[in-house]
Amino acid sequence: QVQLVESGGGLVQAGGSLRLSCAAAGRTLSDFNMAWFRQAPGKEREFVAVISWSGGSTHYADSVMGRFTISRDNAKNTAALQMSSLKPEDTAVYYCAASTFKHSVEVVTALYDYWGQGTQVTVSS
Repeated sequence: QVQLVESGGGLVQAGGSLRLSCAAAGRTLSDFNMAWFRQAPGKEREFVAVISWSGGSTHYADSVMGRFTISRDNAKNTAALQMSSLKPEDTAVYYCAASTFKHSVEVVTALYDYWGQGTQVTVSS
């Protein structure tokens, strides 16, 4: 069992930046691939970015490629999402997620075993 807690969300103007953090407790984070998903009102939860357990592989949704960077620090048991050049369409609740499926980086929510409670990101125009 692992508990995930996100932080760092908030209100930012378009073009601004935010850094989300995900702290894990209960198990070492290197047991998992880590990802960020988001869910806007009235929409399904969608994949944002994923990083492999070692940090050696990453993958991004096309909509955030070049603007967001996912990272992790296994020694500190944390993961992060640096978001830059934010757009109003990035407004959503952002969730970090952990997957025990470590053979490849995946974008499907069903492959993630543990989820945080989410943190709200609002981008004003």
